[in-house]
Amino acid sequence: MFTLLGSVILLFGGYFVYGKFVEKVFVINDATATPAFTKTDNLDYIPMPAWKGWTIQLLNIAGLGPIYGAIAGALYGPVAMVWIVLGCIFAGGVHDYFAGMLSLRHGGAQFPALVQKYLGKIMRVFTDIVSVILMILVAAAFTAGPAAVISAKTGITFMVAIVIIFFYFLLAAILPINKIIGRIYPLFGAVLLIMASAIFISLLFSDINIPELTFANLHPGDLPVWPLLMITISCGAISGFHSTQSPIISRTLKKESEGRKVFYGAMIGEGIIALIWCTAGMSFFGGTSELGTVITAVGAGGVVDQIAIGLLGTVGGVLAVLSVIILPITTGDTSLRSARMIVLDFLGSRIKGNQKTVAILATIAVTIPAFYLTTIDYQFLWRYVGMTNQMVATVMLWVATSYLLKEGKFHWISGLPAMFMTAVVFTYLMVAPEGFGLEYGLSMIIGLSATLIIGLLYAYQIARHNGLKNPVFLKQ
Repeated sequence: MFTLLGSVILLFGGYFVYGKFVEKVFVINDATATPAFTKTDNLDYIPMPAWKGWTIQLLNIAGLGPIYGAIAGALYGPVAMVWIVLGCIFAGGVHDYFAGMLSLRHGGAQFPALVQKYLGKIMRVFTDIVSVILMILVAAAFTAGPAAVISAKTGITFMVAIVIIFFYFLLAAILPINKIIGRIYPLFGAVLLIMASAIFISLLFSDINIPELTFANLHPGDLPVWPLLMITISCGAISGFHSTQSPIISRTLKKESEGRKVFYGAMIGEGIIALIWCTAGMSFFGGTSELGTVITAVGAGGVVDQIAIGLLGTVGGVLAVLSVIILPITTGDTSLRSARMIVLDFLGSRIKGNQKTVAILATIAVTIPAFYLTTIDYQFLWRYVGMTNQMVATVMLWVATSYLLKEGKFHWISGLPAMFMTAVVFTYLMVAPEGFGLEYGLSMIIGLSATLIIGLLYAYQIARHNGLKNPVFLKQ
């Protein structure tokens, strides 16, 4: 119990202390007009209250991510809680803040456009492709599950449920952000927060044994913590998906000082939700081995259902069903909205015609492959979502680092987590079945060697920006 309470306190402290430090490094200016006012278009650029921006941002970046991912990560034991706390404060919060604020500073620019500005055109093309693929994969993976639940509860066919969900996706992605998303997301956000709060309170006052801190790997399958835990728990610690969602809200902020509340604050909120579900997962069934057995038998959705009913009774069952249906759908619709924005941002002035017509055609273009993927065995999608997601997160951290270097600011706040995530991604790419599937020891050597090379390039850029064009240590 003390580990759980201490972790929650640390996350709140991270917002008020480290979040404020990150904001100070960035240097905000409320006198600067935001894109919501300078580019108002009654579609994406619309001023909205900060509290509404926070709830939309939380749902955009969360969905079922901090629930399903945290439950899977709970198999490793309390060490997963350490990753959630440290990752959220020093990596995820920084990542989300710069993704949102750099977009705001550049007229609401999408993530790939920021990549081009700070990392070059080649990286922009790579990021455009990877980002759109990630959006399509997320939309597909977060649609099939709710469709299956709707089909089971109502008796309609799975395909009809899929069609209904995608019809909603099209409406939510095409209509002005304040028409559907701005009105109903605060209600959906309440479901997410009420459920997590209720689980938290029930855990504290139940007779369930909540494990205390240990760095031991308790995974029943003996899977290594590094780098698998950092891929398994992304939402709740750091997630590249957030860098594609933050520009949606950057186009609605009224002033720059709202950025810490909306971007860094939503990440902290997601971290707390992940922490609660991670703790519930490793506690409710009596241990990680028992949790593993239940996950194998009924999946993460079944785990959520059993925990919610076990701790909250009938009300918990209702909340669980609502969460499994609503939360992934709210991630799917903004995924396609973001994909549409990325595509149009890339095409730019090459596309002529009425703005709304072009937006509709672009949305349909990214919806078709997402719809197709839901009609096949979609389970394999999750493996690629995890790897692609953290790859995008790493690129965003390097974007922030490049920006801070060029501005002569304290670049280590993003540079150090960027190095860490570079090592995670390279090592995972080597060892994972969806990557090269190499032996673990060899994967570690290759992954860390690649990270060392990136580190030397980083050191060179530091020296160059400090005025040392030919640093001695690189000549040796």
